[in-house]
Amino acid sequence: MPHITHCIFDMDGLLIDTERIYTEVTQEILDKYVPGATFTWDIKSQMMGANNDVAPKILIDAFNLPLTSAEYLKLSAEIQEDRFPDAQPLPGVMRLIAHLKRHKIPIAVATSSTRAKFLLKSSKNADLFSLFDHIICGDDEGIRNGKPAPDLFLAARDRLGAPPAGNCLVFEDAINGVQAGLAAGMHVCWVPDPRMFELHGAGKDHGATLVLDSLEHFNPEQFALPALTVTAEGPQSETIGAADFEK
Repeated sequence: MPHITHCIFDMDGLLIDTERIYTEVTQEILDKYVPGATFTWDIKSQMMGANNDVAPKILIDAFNLPLTSAEYLKLSAEIQEDRFPDAQPLPGVMRLIAHLKRHKIPIAVATSSTRAKFLLKSSKNADLFSLFDHIICGDDEGIRNGKPAPDLFLAARDRLGAPPAGNCLVFEDAINGVQAGLAAGMHVCWVPDPRMFELHGAGKDHGATLVLDSLEHFNPEQFALPALTVTAEGPQSETIGAADFEK
């Protein structure tokens, strides 16, 4: 059993449902510039977790999109600005993060999103993101390479006090995020979208220590973490926030 003392979380598609918004916005752009094209999961899965230098090029090359990377990023950002604030936590997220916080397990977010995009996505989710000890973004100083390079997770580890990599557990939904966690020498819990799993996961774990279909099903005891508390009223509340820990 791995002995985990620190946890590091991806954000998009793992903590909040922003991947749905990315898909909707990208399809709208394709509808305008490449009528009849469909933003399929084989292309989306290559873009997930990639930074702004890589992701647009994958899309442009796949569909012969008549835009430069800069033009695509500007157009998508204009649409995303109205939609990202409405992103919601995914099932099981608040319960798990609040549980780790309650038991004083150091936790961080390591996202490929820029700091500006993170602030937009988190603007209505303060109860969730205020629980984390640190937030590391893709354009933070010192982050030279995006996933699958380990830079983001190594930076998160440093911010958490530089525990041994083998005591860190990364939670990811994207394959290149799994690869980044492994490159950092950490254990990885892969939580792919069912469509991603159907395409790339059947019979494969990509090196992940554990594969789940939802954070609702994560059992901390598998990693020597404190057991989830279940009361007569059911699992711990998913509406808990940072104020509940200021005592």
